[in-house]
Amino acid sequence: MANVELLKRLREDTGAGMSDCQKALEEAKGDFDKAVEYLRKQGQKIALNKSVRTMREGIIDAYVHANKKLAVLVEVSCETDFVARNEIFKNFVHDVAMQVAAANPRWLSPEDVPAEEVAKEKEIYIEELKRENKPAEMIDKIATGKINKFYTETCLLKQAFIKDDKKTIEDLLKEAIAKTGENLKIQRFCRFNI
Repeated sequence: MANVELLKRLREDTGAGMSDCQKALEEAKGDFDKAVEYLRKQGQKIALNKSVRTMREGIIDAYVHANKKLAVLVEVSCETDFVARNEIFKNFVHDVAMQVAAANPRWLSPEDVPAEEVAKEKEIYIEELKRENKPAEMIDKIATGKINKFYTETCLLKQAFIKDDKKTIEDLLKEAIAKTGENLKIQRFCRFNI
């Protein structure tokens, strides 16, 4: 039987269910950090399984910067009104709104970037690499890497989280799905700037 205090702390920190926390502590042989890591890995599997469920609830959150010259609206969907009222969910949505304010993404995911935009960027990178006299066999590989970097700068889900640059917004979304136990989806965002 796992230490009750450790079990309680793990449940509070992760938002996971009691039996999941108990199993995580057993798998991690009582090591708190390994238990958290175990739950995160399980959460990513849960996120994949829940992606097919319908979402009819959610919230819209607004972030207005202190100077009143920058504002963001974000819409995130969930499955139930119970989760929509949950603090974990609300905090996640607010973090996403702050991310949009700070990092100014243009699209939600790489799939949302118009093909002509990607083609234009790749063409610019290829021309740039040719001017730098890079070997022909390396140009396409380097350009692909630059396109991936372009996605991390312009696509919300691929951006590094402003509060923890070791995570992307996609990672944060998967964690929120694991903690709430429901499918969540960032539907859209809008950024206003004067």
